[in-house]
Amino acid sequence: MTSVGAASPEAGPPPPPPPPPPPVPATHPARTPRESLGLFLRVVGWIVVGILLVVVFFRLVAWDDLQIFAMVDAAGAILYVPAWIVGLAAGVARKWLLLGASLLVVAAQLGFFLPELTAASPVPAAAAHAFKLRVFDANVSQSNPSMAGYAREIKADHPDLVTLEEASPDDRAQLQTAGAFRGLPYLFEVDDVGSRAFIVASRYPLGPSSVTSANGGPFGGELPYLVRTSLHLPRVTIPLWVVHTTPPLNPVWQNYNVELDEITRLLGARKPDPLLMVGDFNATWGTRGFRAILDTGMTDAAAARGDPFDMTWSQQFFLLPPLFRFDHVLTNSSLAVTTIGTLDGPGSDHRALEATVAVLPAAYSH
Repeated sequence: MTSVGAASPEAGPPPPPPPPPPPVPATHPARTPRESLGLFLRVVGWIVVGILLVVVFFRLVAWDDLQIFAMVDAAGAILYVPAWIVGLAAGVARKWLLLGASLLVVAAQLGFFLPELTAASPVPAAAAHAFKLRVFDANVSQSNPSMAGYAREIKADHPDLVTLEEASPDDRAQLQTAGAFRGLPYLFEVDDVGSRAFIVASRYPLGPSSVTSANGGPFGGELPYLVRTSLHLPRVTIPLWVVHTTPPLNPVWQNYNVELDEITRLLGARKPDPLLMVGDFNATWGTRGFRAILDTGMTDAAAARGDPFDMTWSQQFFLLPPLFRFDHVLTNSSLAVTTIGTLDGPGSDHRALEATVAVLPAAYSH
């Protein structure tokens, strides 16, 4: 029984309500494989276009001043082809910003290389009845042990003039033994066992001849890159320059610009006499030094005959044809190349060149 007047226990405050549950993060549906592929391709596209825009920038502000860009510039017009692919894909996918960036690269490519692509011109009418010289040029490769393939090509081509780069005394002996130089009794040779060896074999007398070299750097000594001689043809003498310049590779990549610039200087200093230049320039229309050579008035025979894509290097890309045109025949206005083409360079990374050179009437007036 409860006592009267006893105190009852006080009621406490009500317990607080439980905290609300944490918000559930919004979930996004997983990307489909198609969406993931699209994202990946957009990222790759931007990387490709971004790199090419950097190349374009340095082409405009520091053409071939830096080694990496000298190397990529030498790739020529083909370097920018990926921008066309990215731009086409961006247009189909309606990625307008990426399309615009791609079009900037394409516009730069056209600005840089339209001169080469539009250089084709008719063979001068005077060439039809002019004296003609058959020329065979090849970088035979210093690592090529056999000249048997070149001997067959030379004999089949019946050239009046053979110019070879990276051709050692052993290569010359092989070619002579095989009869490749039969009918070409006049010979000039830069005796070397490396990449700077030259052979000039001619049906017509040669000389006087000189060799221009660059500093060999860590290799020591001198690196020949230009042979200057003359062809004594019937009724006229034609200066002949055979070229093999340093590629833009270590350890003496600086020689690349030095040698091309010196050739340009020599061209500017000479009289406007006839001139035939052939060889492995390790350069294209994308190269500053090669464009400077052309700007002196020399004509690139392949471009003039409408064959700017008749590439010469490298034959040794896996499953790919040659992608670059490093080997050239150049003439000034006193000569005209009427035909030019490439041949298999047996055992070399370069394709060979065959050309027919017409001696125009202007050559006889100098």
